[in-house]
Amino acid sequence: MITDLILLQADQNQLLGTYFFEMESFLSLIIRFTFNLLVVGIIVRGLYYTITRKKNYLFSFMLIGVVVFLVCYLLESLGIGVGFALGLFAIFSIIRYRTNPIPIKEMTYLFVVIGVSVVNGLSTGDVTYFELVFTNIIVILIVYVLEKVWLMKNEVKKVINYEKIELIHPDKRIELIEDLTKRTGLPISRIEIGRINFLRDTVRLIIYYQEDRNNNVGDVEVGSFDDSRTE
Repeated sequence: MITDLILLQADQNQLLGTYFFEMESFLSLIIRFTFNLLVVGIIVRGLYYTITRKKNYLFSFMLIGVVVFLVCYLLESLGIGVGFALGLFAIFSIIRYRTNPIPIKEMTYLFVVIGVSVVNGLSTGDVTYFELVFTNIIVILIVYVLEKVWLMKNEVKKVINYEKIELIHPDKRIELIEDLTKRTGLPISRIEIGRINFLRDTVRLIIYYQEDRNNNVGDVEVGSFDDSRTE
């Protein structure tokens, strides 16, 4: 009796109330998943990683893009598309790792990856493939222009403790820049003087230089600095 029931359900292409296989739905999943993976890969691996060289975020962004797409695509049929998407954005907008908060740039990339995956996963039959491809290409182009064109000359700052306190005098500013350039190897453009400690003969400096992305080491996290702290 039980065997006959199972065979009957198998003949109807269903197993325990769920369709066992449907070619059209499966092909749609494969096409959309491959397309989403390609788009996320271009944004994360082709643009983000080539500039920052941060492997940890590369790992996270790729997996988040894949999982968010699959969750959205498979749950779209339940009619919770818009509410579920808004819930995802609300959750990830307050993400904090236990050690350090996510830097603003990485948080933006995370938002882009989630947004693209949600769009690709929740787009219904009312959205044509041409519109879907156009939307993804626009996102890629905007990220590319921002990273490769507008922000190529990015000014970076670093905080250092400096012991040659006699060079902080305004008349010796050129000597100070030359000494710091020689010791750090960075093309320093300007310097700000922070807290001065006459007891230890040290001064806290903020140096600014143009970032050379071709020599970007990556995988180095620089913590925030508060010059108002007491020592």
